[in-house]
Order: sequence, then structure tokens, then C-alpha cells
Amino acid sequence: MTNKLINTVFRKEVLDLSAYKVAESKGFIKLDAMENPYSWPDDIKDEWLSFIKDCPINRYPDPEARNLAETIKQTNQIPQQSEILLGNGSDEIIQLLLMALPAGSHVLAPSPSFVMYKQVALSLGLNYQSTPLLANTFELDISATLSAIEKTKPAVIFLAYPNNPTANLFRLKDIEAILDASPGLVIIDEAYAPFADASFMEKLPKYNNLLVMRTVSKLGLAGLRLGYIAGNSDIIEQLNKIRLPYNINSLTQLTAEFALNKQNLFKQQTQQICKDRSILMEQLSQLTGLTIYPSSANFILFKTAKDQASQIFDALKKQGILIKNMSPQGGLLTDCLRVTIGKPEENNLFIEAISQIINSIKQ
Repeated sequence: MTNKLINTVFRKEVLDLSAYKVAESKGFIKLDAMENPYSWPDDIKDEWLSFIKDCPINRYPDPEARNLAETIKQTNQIPQQSEILLGNGSDEIIQLLLMALPAGSHVLAPSPSFVMYKQVALSLGLNYQSTPLLANTFELDISATLSAIEKTKPAVIFLAYPNNPTANLFRLKDIEAILDASPGLVIIDEAYAPFADASFMEKLPKYNNLLVMRTVSKLGLAGLRLGYIAGNSDIIEQLNKIRLPYNINSLTQLTAEFALNKQNLFKQQTQQICKDRSILMEQLSQLTGLTIYPSSANFILFKTAKDQASQIFDALKKQGILIKNMSPQGGLLTDCLRVTIGKPEENNLFIEAISQIINSIKQ
């Protein structure tokens, strides 16, 4: 009876999906989710608690989050003529963008890339298409991408910059060619902007079809679930029509406003993470059988010897170290693992463990 009810009520697109699973991480050294591993010094925490202590949680939050929006514009050098929309994480913004499209619209993204582009598009019954990245370099196959644009006329194109899970920045000229060719919106997802010396934010006035999406999660505020998208004010106005009221709660608004005015703290943390990224990449490159891919993010993608990725992942997990096994996704990610940059002591434990595991496999 239950199955009959489910099959009657829910759309086939939903029934065919698998839920997005988040690995249980309690008790692990957590290097799987691209989080900033650093919390705040005690004096900053005390200042924050004082800042939020009078938050009127008995009242609804500002539906426009005006103070926070203004802080985001100022601290992220968003062009004056551009407008922004805030979301409960970038995921909600992706959902809003795709909910706004007509039935049967096409959505395009490279593969591999952030899984939620596909997950949300398929859940809404949209036509999702991906163009594989080039092997070894993970660059855009610009010829195949332009061909797909011409053929399907996608309403939305997603480009993660740097890309997740490959960590590389696509060539500037390739993205500009896509912007010029696209009849619809091009979303540049800059979730990892704090770790990359590159952005399309200043190019917003040049392209009417360009939107730049960011999150505060990778900066060190993942628990707030706050994302935002910037672009042409007319486009943002349409998206605001389907945004749920009060989607950014009062504590998130106040905490994010407080935190974004502590730029020096986050700058120090991101600089440390980038420094440790270089060290970890060098250490990984010394291990036999691994191919290390360049990174402009706070994580590193690397390839193991054939059919060893899952074995290494499981062995690390047994030692209390959780990274991300990308190999089950197949394609270009076969035999690949992804590790987030942690604190130096966490990185050292990871290197020691994976070195021992690889040596034991060789024997």
C-alpha cells in the first residue's frame, strides 16, 4: 500500500533519484568536506556573543537581510550596479535558479563538477546535460561545450571556479567564450574564491547573462548555511519572487555580519591553509603511485594506482581519518581521492597514515 501511495504521489524524477548522503564523521579527523578547520580565538568569540545577545529571536528576521547584504557588497567588491540575493547556502540558490526555469529547459555543466547542479535539475524534471572535462588537465572541452550550447540552447550553465572536485581554475578565455555563446544565464560558482587569486565578480557589468555565486562556508562559516549570488538587478528581482520569506534567520544574519567585518582573521586563516596546501601537495607527490593534480582550492584531488583508491580510503577510515572517495563516481574520477586541507597536525597524521598504507600495499 505504501509503495502504491508513493508511486502515485511523487514524480518519477524524484523516485529515480538517490538521496545526497553525508558521511558520519563523529570521532574522525575530518578531511572530507572542504571546511575551514580553524575556529575563532576566545576574545573574538566573546565579542561575537556580546554582539548577538540581544538578537530578537521572538521576531521574524529582516526578510531582505539588508544590513548583511550591504556588508557582503562592501567586503566582496561587488559592483555598485549589481544586486545580490541571499540563500540558505548555495544549494538553495541553485534550487531557486532552476525552479524559475520553464518546463523542459536545458541545464548544462561540465563533468565532473558539483553534484548538486545535476541533483536539483533532475529533481525538477529539467533536461540536464554534462560535457566531460579533458582527461589529465581537467580543462573545459571548449569545442564540445560550445557545440552543446548551440544544440540545446541551455537556460542555465553552471561553471564552478575553481572546480569541485578537481580544484582547478578553468581558462579565462574558455569561460568568456561560453559567456559570449550562451543564450541563457551563466553561473560562475566561486565557492572557493578565498583560496584562488581569480574571480569574475568585476566582470559582472560587462555581461548581462553572468551571475557570480559564492558561499561563506569555505571561508570558515559552514555552520551558518549562507550563500549569495550577484548579478544584473533585473535578474535578481525575478529570483526574489520565488525566494521563500525569511530564508536567512536572525542569528545567521547577525553572525555573518559580525564575521565578515573580521576580514583580517579570515585572511590569516586562508593564507595558512594555502601555505599548508603547498606543503601537503609536495608531501603527496613524494609517495609512490600517486598523481597529484594542481589546486586553487582548499582541497587536493589525487589519483592512486589502479584499483587502490577504495582500499586506501577504507584503511585511512580505520585509522580515524576521513577523506572523500571519488572513485565510485567513475569516469575521470576513477581511482581518485580528495583530501581537505586541515590543521598542520591533522595533515601530518594523514600523510603518515597514507604513507604507511601505500607501503603496505606495495609489500
